[in-house]
Amino acid sequence: MKDTFKHQGLRQQLVKTIKAKGIVDEKVLNAIGSIPRHLFMDSSFLDHAYQDKAFPIAADQTISQPYTVAYQTELLKVKTGDKILEIGTGSGYQCAVLCEVGAKVYSIERQQELFKKTSKFLPKLGYRPKKLIFGDGYKGLPDEAPFDGIIVTAGAPFVPKPLLSQLKIGGRLVIPVGDDVQVMNLFIRKGQKEFEQHELGEFRFVPLLEDKN
Repeated sequence: MKDTFKHQGLRQQLVKTIKAKGIVDEKVLNAIGSIPRHLFMDSSFLDHAYQDKAFPIAADQTISQPYTVAYQTELLKVKTGDKILEIGTGSGYQCAVLCEVGAKVYSIERQQELFKKTSKFLPKLGYRPKKLIFGDGYKGLPDEAPFDGIIVTAGAPFVPKPLLSQLKIGGRLVIPVGDDVQVMNLFIRKGQKEFEQHELGEFRFVPLLEDKN
């Protein structure tokens, strides 16, 4: 697992690209600049790893576009030590970004193949989330709630109520909602039953899978 000067130089170019698109949080930019994204992909194609685009990984999933990862992370406004629940571990790249900005990460993955692979891979890079769970993201993680933030990294056809209920007061849920094209939604919990909602533009994600059993 090599991270060469060439990789590092390409990452700095990527940071400039997402900064030009409007990402301003220095912690997020530093995370993107320090994490070797090429190692999260099945093939280390340099021309793909540090372009600002999504790329296929195992189990018909994708590693998200770096701008999207940065955008969602910035919306969470993570403070060091915040408890963050991630729905959709995937390649582990978003999880690594959350760890890098100081979050205590709890992450759920629905695909067994990705769960096994990422569980072994993240610690090799020095990223140790609090928990990696194989399970149904629609249910959240009630045993560990409440969370300072919840991030959903797949397109949800609707907003799962358990996720809203597992937020702290003041907590933030970042979730793309829709079928073919998703609208990024930010929910901020203002009270026991009160939420502030913001719709923040269109994105494309793979679907959020639900356990039908």
